[in-house]
Amino acid sequence: MNKQALKTPYFMIDESKLIANLEKAKRLKELSGAKLVLALKCFSTWGMFDIIKPYLDGTTSSGPYEVKLGYETFGGETHAYSVGYSEDDVKEVADICDKMIFNSQSQLAAYRHIVEGKASLGLRLNPGVSYAGQDLANPARKFSRLGVQCDHIEPAVFSEIDGVMFHMNCENKDEDAFIGLLNDISDKFGEHLDQLEWVSLGGGVFFTWPGYDIEKLAAALKAFSEKHGVQLYLEPGEAIITKTTDLVVTVVDVVENEIKTAIVDSATEAHRLDTLIYDEPASIAEASEEGAHQYVIGSCSCLAGDQFCVTQFDKPLEIGQRLHIMDSAGYTMVKLNWFNGLKMPSVYCERSNGDIEKLNEFGYDDFKRSLSQWSVS
Repeated sequence: MNKQALKTPYFMIDESKLIANLEKAKRLKELSGAKLVLALKCFSTWGMFDIIKPYLDGTTSSGPYEVKLGYETFGGETHAYSVGYSEDDVKEVADICDKMIFNSQSQLAAYRHIVEGKASLGLRLNPGVSYAGQDLANPARKFSRLGVQCDHIEPAVFSEIDGVMFHMNCENKDEDAFIGLLNDISDKFGEHLDQLEWVSLGGGVFFTWPGYDIEKLAAALKAFSEKHGVQLYLEPGEAIITKTTDLVVTVVDVVENEIKTAIVDSATEAHRLDTLIYDEPASIAEASEEGAHQYVIGSCSCLAGDQFCVTQFDKPLEIGQRLHIMDSAGYTMVKLNWFNGLKMPSVYCERSNGDIEKLNEFGYDDFKRSLSQWSVS
């Protein structure tokens, strides 16, 4: 399959780059003794799971459909977590998960009778400290609803559960900062952790980032595990698929209003939502820091502020030219939507041998079906 023959927009996942990240995950597991479960909230493209499964221990979820997807398509350990379960949610997944982690002591009390004897019981704790670049993603932000606050914990609860989960990092590329959080948890909760079988440290630990000291992280994890006698888990998402995927788009028009805008056949609001939510400009493979030609890379949606970035190029952009929006795997395919009735990107994988494999494509029927039921007349 020829890349130039593929119709944009589309995601292209690079298998070789994915395996490079997974080899780092494997190294971390070997050195630390920790288990790693893939965070499906970040990346759920299950057509890639055959590549990922040999390296990781299972999946973790944020809702009942993710639990079912992990159980059916990944296997290994299936961890179920939700900020707020309904009774139907709990009944739906209790038989297929290995660990069920509740967000509050009240939900644990209400539903533990459904889970006991089927899955290991856990509770999310909020240590009040975190590492996050933006308040929107900060689990320790003021009035946080995520996990049980330190001063609200009933000590007796630790005799009723098997493990706890802390999720307190977001794109943490600093191993020393993470170790500081780890030590803080040990100091605050050590006597309680000693009673447990397992502790999940959540996701957001960017151990695949260039230059990250995996050996130092592994030593800290191993020491924590041995000190408290627990099996540790990490829940990587972005760390597994970072820098593996491009969103490939085509310039369909160039307009000018004091600055030139290249309009492409994609939109942040529909296809790369976090670019818009977190106001974090995308990176374009064809751009040049020293380029003399500046453009806004604008979307084809009707939202006035919907743009990918402002960047420079060595040569003027032309209509029909393709651009590669880099690092477009995490929190993209899981957030795709049909805003403006835009064509949704297809999903491909470039295998290590150069072959191109189609994982999914979408058409008008998918758009129509998402809005109302088909007529039975």
